[in-house]
Amino acid sequence: MIYLDKKHDPHKNEALINTFLKDAPKIKGVSGERDGLFNSSKKPVQIAVEKMTFGSFLKKIVSGIARVFLTSFEKDSIKTYDTLLDEQGRAYPEWLRLLDEEYQKLLASVNREVNVIEFGAVGDGKTDDTEAFKKAIGRGRVKVRIPEGHFITRGIRLPSWTILAGEGKGKTIIKLHDDAPKGTRLITNSHHRRGNRNIYVEGMSLDWNVERLGNVEKTATWGNHSSCLTYAHVTYGWVKNVEGINPGLHCFDVSSTLYDYSGDGFRALGGSKYIWLDQLNGYGFGDDGITTHHSDYIFISNSHMCDPSGRAHKKGFSNSNGIEVDDGSRFVWLVNNSSARCFGGVEIKAHHNSSAASDVQIIGHLSVNDNRSFNFRHIGHHKSTDPESKTAFNIRASNLVAIQPVFTCLYAGSTPRGMVVSAYRNVVINNSILVGDPDYDYEENPIIAIQYRARNVKLNNITLLNFKKAGADIKIFSGDNRADYVALQNITMINSSPGGIQFGKDIENIHLKNIKKISNYTMPKIKISPKSL
Repeated sequence: MIYLDKKHDPHKNEALINTFLKDAPKIKGVSGERDGLFNSSKKPVQIAVEKMTFGSFLKKIVSGIARVFLTSFEKDSIKTYDTLLDEQGRAYPEWLRLLDEEYQKLLASVNREVNVIEFGAVGDGKTDDTEAFKKAIGRGRVKVRIPEGHFITRGIRLPSWTILAGEGKGKTIIKLHDDAPKGTRLITNSHHRRGNRNIYVEGMSLDWNVERLGNVEKTATWGNHSSCLTYAHVTYGWVKNVEGINPGLHCFDVSSTLYDYSGDGFRALGGSKYIWLDQLNGYGFGDDGITTHHSDYIFISNSHMCDPSGRAHKKGFSNSNGIEVDDGSRFVWLVNNSSARCFGGVEIKAHHNSSAASDVQIIGHLSVNDNRSFNFRHIGHHKSTDPESKTAFNIRASNLVAIQPVFTCLYAGSTPRGMVVSAYRNVVINNSILVGDPDYDYEENPIIAIQYRARNVKLNNITLLNFKKAGADIKIFSGDNRADYVALQNITMINSSPGGIQFGKDIENIHLKNIKKISNYTMPKIKISPKSL
């Protein structure tokens, strides 16, 4: 049965994904084929760089947003980083070696190990242990152990060269005090503006205690507040084996000092770099489970996010994603993660007034009953009257599994999709399967949509199964804001929509190869739990 509840063990993700892709080549072959397709078809991104005069810069200072700067996205767009495999065949980015070196430096720099109990913490779920944590952490260069128990705090701030280690999810629980303000981050680094480095958090549950706010419909605050854990302006950071519970905003946020909405082509100062998030669980989040903003070199692996509350948004308009790679993020790897019952399983995007996330790789993701399993878009750069995105480019993905995308009350007007590509250029998806419910009414909507100025998109080795009541399996949208330069090859549609593949006559440069449509086929040994519908 596939349901993936909040206690789902994300270590099982790789095996579950392989169950659906059991006849597929091993990850080395799949990723190699994907990267070959990407490199053979990748087109240079021509970006119109906005010049900033002294007057416009002074105007930004006056308006309070001088923390932004114009980056050379065109130069950065030609960078590439390899995906490597360890002895067990698990994928990781080549720059992870640098993070491993910094971990050894962290261990060497820690000159004491303490237990928070030694400083007066009680862990009885009632006593305020905030001061005990402050004393134990001090100025850093310390490993603070937290035993099993329920520790109440008004927020924990970690200086550089600090390890915070509990006994595991559900054993060590850190919970926000009932009197903590709505904008409190449960755990964060100590200096968002000056920045911190080499911080490691592991083995605990983080309860944002949303219940303390009472029965309110909307709980989030602006910026990167109201989250279980926020790394803002952190270089070299780790979060492993941690659970995020019911935050007002995000379970886990890898961020810049402040979010920035100064326009496409700009990024915020103080972004985080070289961060590894591993074995994380999260649920009840008001916005997203895991999110990144204006940060580079992020590795997210073996994690599971499900069942958002959506309370950070107006009811019925909740863009709450399992994993969101957002505004200005670059060089992000997602490996063997999962999501369930979110708006988006994985969303790679930007707001209309910010730079898009770029250079993102997904290697294995299992999406169950998300409204839009895989959603790639730059908001506000879709219509023919909108400016073309300067920064939405370079997405590589393989071994994606989308199980029964559905309508959701999180975003009442959003139609189900297994995959959407909007405004992005240079997108390659290789070796993926989308499984529907033959009895579910998709109201004649397409399952895969390539639309809104998407350019240079390749789908290879894609199987769609049991979307009988969809309008099309794949639709390439036409019109003034049509998608162009699209290649579909090795596409198999089984017991699926009557529409098959649809595209308008005005689409330029479309390539179709080895398209199959099969009826009366039963997929063996895979059952979908009715509970998940």
